[in-house]
Amino acid sequence: MAYGDQNSILTDPTTVVPNLPLPTHSLSLPYSPSSTSGSSVPTARRKMLSRSISAVLTDSSTIVPNSTVLSYSSSTPYSPSSASGSSAPTAQRKVLSRSISAVLTDPSTVVLTDPPMPVPVPPLLSFSLSSTYSPRSASGSPVSRAQRMVLPNRIDVEKSVNGLINAMRASSPTHASQEAAYRAWTGKHPSALTMFEMMMDVSKGKQIVVFLDYDGTLSPIVNDPDRAYMSKQMRATVKKVARYFPTAIITGRCTAKVYEFVKIAELYYAGSHGMDIMGPAKSSKGSKANCSRTTDKKGGVVLYQPASEFLPMIDKVFSLLVEKTKRISGAMVENHKFCVSVHYRCVEEKSWAALAEQVTSVVKEYPQLRLTQGRKVLEIRPIIKWDKGKALEYLLVSLGLANRNDVLPLYIGDDRSDEDAFKVLRDRGQGYGILVSTAPQETNAAYSLKEPSEVMNFLNRLVKWKRDSKKGPLSKV
Repeated sequence: MAYGDQNSILTDPTTVVPNLPLPTHSLSLPYSPSSTSGSSVPTARRKMLSRSISAVLTDSSTIVPNSTVLSYSSSTPYSPSSASGSSAPTAQRKVLSRSISAVLTDPSTVVLTDPPMPVPVPPLLSFSLSSTYSPRSASGSPVSRAQRMVLPNRIDVEKSVNGLINAMRASSPTHASQEAAYRAWTGKHPSALTMFEMMMDVSKGKQIVVFLDYDGTLSPIVNDPDRAYMSKQMRATVKKVARYFPTAIITGRCTAKVYEFVKIAELYYAGSHGMDIMGPAKSSKGSKANCSRTTDKKGGVVLYQPASEFLPMIDKVFSLLVEKTKRISGAMVENHKFCVSVHYRCVEEKSWAALAEQVTSVVKEYPQLRLTQGRKVLEIRPIIKWDKGKALEYLLVSLGLANRNDVLPLYIGDDRSDEDAFKVLRDRGQGYGILVSTAPQETNAAYSLKEPSEVMNFLNRLVKWKRDSKKGPLSKV
């Protein structure tokens, strides 16, 4: 792993490598110095420069002024000295090495052969190695193989923890005056309520299919995920929608839990980010030949479970995370059958680093699992090519509505995981993604709604439009 990761550590400018001495290496890159005017430096002058550099490289007593730019091709270790004649400090040598590296790796670099100027110090070390990487310890002795195997792992873990903490903060924006930014954002992603009539004009003669997320879309986001109940009014609205259009709920929750919240038998349910798909028992629509069609205790038909082999692993990870996070106040771990969620909505920000470290320490032991992030939640799920977008496509096939021009899918969701479904619709050039959000953010959705109450308003208008379309022209609502 040390040798596989070394290139990404050395060439990725965002990677922070604390207190590591420079590796020993050799370079044999072609070099063509230029003068300040940009013209090539004469051969004689290059030879003179080469001899000067050679003296520096072979004679540790040679004085190297701070303004000198060196350009060389050598595998000889060098030990530059300061202007006073004393040995140059390690930090100065590193700066000099970076400057040399910049010249070596960029043939267009101008070599100052006229009056010397201070050399700007590159902010980060950036170079590639064509020889064996042989890191050294602080004392100068070679680092053992065992140490080399541990070092990249430590760096990777620290990087992933830091990246995770930054992502956690990014998904928790402050509510300080965002109104101007939100107004600008809705210029690109206008309200689905404002664009409703245009959308319905496009849908004429087409079969509308409705896909809905649950948390933050049909129910408000709450501190306790076990109390994310949808209102009676929302339930009645969704039931009316299902009467007129094929309707599915695609959620990160397990199917059994979301069914317990919704309690509408006419819907399709795709839990665990689409890894547990269940349809109404009375449905006669076909599905993929490789799907599993069994009836569950509630009478629903289990259509597809692409991650069944991961169930024992998910159960094990769930138990480990419960144990690892029990001392972090406010953390809550949920088992969604095919994925695990770690909620940090009630965790103080000062404890996020500890939580991120505990979660990543568990996940790194299971290379078949991946860690993703949603709204105040970390999610662990199998590394398979399956997400909410795949679930949407699967359900269209199961409903017999795939590869048809007379179908208009609508997908409404509020979470990062819903972006996979938004992207599918965008790439197909068919249907509309609608993001539920009160803050501007990057999205593949075409339109937006602010909150569940607007979602309910939109769905009620959809039902009314369907009723009125049987009577005559689109009614103004």
